[in-house]
Amino acid sequence: MSRPEDESRTELAWREIVENYGERAVLDDPTAPSDEATAAPEGPSPAAPASPASPPAADLPEHLRDDDEVELREQAIAKSERFRPPPAPPFPVPRTWQRGLAWAGVFVAPLIALVIGLLSIYVHPLVGWVLVGWFVGGFAYLVLEMPKSPRDPWDDGSRI
Repeated sequence: MSRPEDESRTELAWREIVENYGERAVLDDPTAPSDEATAAPEGPSPAAPASPASPPAADLPEHLRDDDEVELREQAIAKSERFRPPPAPPFPVPRTWQRGLAWAGVFVAPLIALVIGLLSIYVHPLVGWVLVGWFVGGFAYLVLEMPKSPRDPWDDGSRI
C-alpha cells in the first residue's frame, strides 16, 4: 500500500480524474461568434445556404417545406420499391444431350432415390441399381470430359 507522500504520477493522475468526475471542462473557443452575430434575427435569411440534412425542397418557402419524418420515410420506401432488378440470364443449356443426361444423373438420380426413401415407396431393386448406375455413370462422364489442358507446375488453378 502506498503512502500519500510517495504517490506516483499515475496515482496522482487517477486521483485528479476521480476528483473532477462529472465536471465539464471549460474551453476557450477562438472561433466562437461574437455577441453581435448571435443577436442576428432568427429564421433563415434569403441568402442563407440550405443545410446538408435538408431535403431537396430546401429552396421552398418555410410554410411549404415538409419536415414530417413519417412522410420522408414513406417517400424513401416508395423510392426503394421502384427499383426493378435486371432480368435474370437464361438457364444454361448443356452443349450435347450426353452432357444433359450426365448432369441429370448427378442431380436427378439422388433426388429420386431420396423421395423413394422418404416416402417408403417399394420399387424393384433393379430401379435402385439403375439410379446408382445413372449417378456414377454421369459423374464419371463429366469427369472424363473435363478439359485436359496442360498446367504449368507453378499454376495454382486460378484463371482470370
